[in-house]
Amino acid sequence: MPAWQGKSNTTTTGYRIFITVLRIAGVSPAYLLLRFVVLYYFFFDRNASNAILDFFRTKIGFTKTVAWRKLYRNYYLFGQSLIDRVVLMAGIKNKFTFNFDGEENLHDLVRGKRGGLLLSAHIGNWEIAGHLLKRIGTRIHIVMFDGEHQQIKKYLDSVTGKRSMNIIVIKNDLSHIYEISDALKNNELVCMHADRFVEGNKIMQQYFLGASANFPMGPFILAAQFKVPVSFVFALKETKWHYHFFASVPKEYKNSDKTSMMQQILYDFAGEMETKVKQYPEQWYNYYDFWRKSDKS
Repeated sequence: MPAWQGKSNTTTTGYRIFITVLRIAGVSPAYLLLRFVVLYYFFFDRNASNAILDFFRTKIGFTKTVAWRKLYRNYYLFGQSLIDRVVLMAGIKNKFTFNFDGEENLHDLVRGKRGGLLLSAHIGNWEIAGHLLKRIGTRIHIVMFDGEHQQIKKYLDSVTGKRSMNIIVIKNDLSHIYEISDALKNNELVCMHADRFVEGNKIMQQYFLGASANFPMGPFILAAQFKVPVSFVFALKETKWHYHFFASVPKEYKNSDKTSMMQQILYDFAGEMETKVKQYPEQWYNYYDFWRKSDKS
């Protein structure tokens, strides 16, 4: 199976169609249209489907029949997550409700006046999590690969407006490190995914769901280097109209050995991520072989 390429597989035309339906008819008709679109990926995107099916069978323990049903559900929920983020960003009328588990932990981070690093994964809806973080009362920065095609980003900005969070794009010249440093010095929160790496980047290994898996080294280097409190955050969809936001108690890592500190942060993150993946296996949008061997370290 191929490695992750650091970009999405959506198109401007797809976004345009769904945004038109959302504006004219609302969320429910868009979900109905999505059921037919999902069939294409279900039947023809074999690399992504094989990765998810293998995860369902070998790591979660579903039977073959159940795994195929869950595969369709996974694609459908992923499509919903894309629709939901547009709905919230564009202010389209909706019935979404939310509950917050650990929001006080993030308020504690802000009151500490040291900034904080929020680590998440491709579980649930990261855009929803970023939207909800506006409640915290400080500037939010999201670190990400520039993975969406520029025309898609331009079109989304034209219909939804700019994101309320500041985007820090990971660049080869490492200039994003200075942006992260400035944000933390200003007592702001920096959010990033810590579960995927682009082929060729340095990795760390950690036991996850019964086997050794590769994680990107970057987020854990940053956490150890800046020595700010770290919290793990996720936003999962529990019903058609309801999301559940989770934020763990912030933890400070003070081990004098940087390598040991990085490994401890990874160990804690992988444990929290594994808990959420087991609780919401259909919402882990991981379309490549997560346990794929790599010679990078």
